[in-house]
Amino acid sequence: MPPDADLRKLLRFSSQDGLIWLSGQRMLLLHSASLMALHQELMNTLGAAHTRRVLMRSGYAAGERDALLARQVRPDSSLFEMFAVGPQLHGLEGAVQATPLVFEVDEEADHLLCQVRWQNSWEAETRLRESGVQSDPACWMQLGYASGYTSALMGKQVLFKELECEACGHAHCLIEGRFVHEWPDGAQLASDYTPESLLVRLDDPPAHANALRESPPAQDVQGPLLGQSPAFQAALELLRKAAPTQVTVLLTGETGVGKERFASALHAMSARASQPFVAINCAALPAELIESELFGAEKGAFTGANATRPGRFERANGGTLLLDELGELPMPAQAKLLRVLQTGEVERLGGSKPIPVDVRVVAATNVDLEQAVAQGRFRADLLYRLNVYPIRVPALRERPDDIEPLAKHLLQKFSALHGKKVAGLSDRALAALRQHQWPGNVRELENLLERGLILAPDHGLLDVDNLFPQWQEGGHSGVDEQGYLCRLAAAAPAGPKKMELPALYEAMLDQGLSLQTLEERLLLEAVRRAGGNLAAAARALGLTRPQLSYRLARSRDRAPTDDES
Repeated sequence: MPPDADLRKLLRFSSQDGLIWLSGQRMLLLHSASLMALHQELMNTLGAAHTRRVLMRSGYAAGERDALLARQVRPDSSLFEMFAVGPQLHGLEGAVQATPLVFEVDEEADHLLCQVRWQNSWEAETRLRESGVQSDPACWMQLGYASGYTSALMGKQVLFKELECEACGHAHCLIEGRFVHEWPDGAQLASDYTPESLLVRLDDPPAHANALRESPPAQDVQGPLLGQSPAFQAALELLRKAAPTQVTVLLTGETGVGKERFASALHAMSARASQPFVAINCAALPAELIESELFGAEKGAFTGANATRPGRFERANGGTLLLDELGELPMPAQAKLLRVLQTGEVERLGGSKPIPVDVRVVAATNVDLEQAVAQGRFRADLLYRLNVYPIRVPALRERPDDIEPLAKHLLQKFSALHGKKVAGLSDRALAALRQHQWPGNVRELENLLERGLILAPDHGLLDVDNLFPQWQEGGHSGVDEQGYLCRLAAAAPAGPKKMELPALYEAMLDQGLSLQTLEERLLLEAVRRAGGNLAAAARALGLTRPQLSYRLARSRDRAPTDDES
């Protein structure tokens, strides 16, 4: 057997937060008595046959997870040295002392023979203490582990049998593994790992089960809106109630929470679903173009209007119009929007004939419109007209229970998009996702997972450092060669340190930057990081969008100095 130092260093005990890690997977130290009690409860409830299959499938899943480490930890080793990771991890995890006796592989002949001796099996010990000497082998979970581990490592199904078992009075346990086609009863062995339903008759089904059957899932063309947290479900329930009506809906919430998905789902669940769904971002268009985009323009209405063009209201006729980033709408456009909402008619720029439109308006904003009214940036009468049916979409940090299903869904989506397979998210990555504050909400989660997928190893686990490159591990305890806990030094800080004000000033002097030049570079960097979204860049800098636009225009008009040219 190869040395296991490379595996022991993956084991981390963190007394600060009560977590144990094996690489990126969260581990547990359990009393064997608790597993014994669970085993007995399953036996009493399900019977021996069902309990055996449940535990074997549970072990199979654990083995598959550990197999992901083999090629990662020993990528340049022989096949046997990689295989040995499984028996060695099984020992480190306290399940059994595993010693490989035979390991024959002939890939051309499609042949595998593997024999492993087990000593100190927790399952055999448990069964002996429960029921005395057994007539049949009893290490069900460990047998599943061996099958799952070796199948994942070899890339094809390998199934093990337990030929001898300590619970049956033998000196040790002995297992033998072969490719499934090499076993005469391979089909029967494989059926033990086929998922099955345990049908339980419920005389009084829970009320929430009926409610779920009666309420169709809220979804749009991209699929269902995912989330089971109370805050998210409350918002979805408001959406369902509004869908069959014609009420004007105001969606509020932080940037990136999914307000456009909510609007699209509202349209998809309404009677207007077969008609157009049109969205316009009020913050993405220059103030001089927003009115022509919304209401249309006649030919010759302004310079460059070479043809009559219908606006978004006309294009959404019969359907739904989403006014996104409504808080950034200029005051003149607000007055015309109010008139359209009151009369159901639009007038194109340069036109004099009212055009009737049948449009359901959904507005979305991350701005506090009441505060905007108080500051004179938003019309009070328009707010009253739009705020008939408000729905607040909760921030991602308010729904931590939804982060894992969202992350797994997005990982599948980006895996298909980029044609790259990964085994999923590590437990440590999921823990880091739950602890993150998510200033960018679901949009930030999407960006992190797409980047993380690209950085993660093919067919491996997406770990925390793929998601957060600046992440650093704190001080932990590990296991030395004698099995004692030993203190491990904290990892060195990753990435650049936070720049304090004196250091920033020194950097300005060293690079010969003027205050004006520094401001211009900061503005452009904010716009770049916001993907060209001026409203988002302005919020990051603590400015309004008009203030940012003015400063950018001023910097473009400024002639470069001799030092900068």
